[in-house]
Amino acid sequence: MSSKIGLDLELHTLGLLAPAGYFVGLHIRFASPLMSFQTYDKRWTDYYTEQGYALRDPTIAWGFSTEGASRWRDFGFPDPFGILEQAKEYGLNYGLTVSCGPISSRTIASFAHSDREFTDSEIEEIELIVRRLHALTEPPESLTKAQIEALRYIADGDRHAAAAAKLNISESALKARLTAARQKLLARTTAEAIQRAKDYRLL
Repeated sequence: MSSKIGLDLELHTLGLLAPAGYFVGLHIRFASPLMSFQTYDKRWTDYYTEQGYALRDPTIAWGFSTEGASRWRDFGFPDPFGILEQAKEYGLNYGLTVSCGPISSRTIASFAHSDREFTDSEIEEIELIVRRLHALTEPPESLTKAQIEALRYIADGDRHAAAAAKLNISESALKARLTAARQKLLARTTAEAIQRAKDYRLL
């Protein structure tokens, strides 16, 4: 099973476990996740973004201060902007946050129910999934020279035929290199692979 399929299956399971939505920020570096996924009500995410709440969110603050899992009600963290209270207006009545990984590449994920608290067994299952996602999306240390060259030519605007000619290889060989790079970077498209390679400082 490919890493990308594994990622999709884990996220699907999280969606079933958190019917009111989730946010997963994988490998947060320099204040921004290398990969993120979210299924909260779009009205809430739009409002959250407009208000700049990421810098004030107690779930994020808790996630950077602690590794593990906690129901929102048990945080003991100040929420001076009333973010968690406002989230209830969008069905995020009961929540859970999971945090794992080194502080330099921390994964923080939050999950919500509208009608009840998360059970201990659900929390255990969700925490295991988040840890697997963290491991699954660990950025590669490097790409091969061939993969970097192929990505670089496409990034510079060359079409496949032109890039292949510059590398003195067949077009199918170029496509094979791009496919290998996408797989290594867990990217769905070459454009996404290029962006991810830049984010990981591999390109």
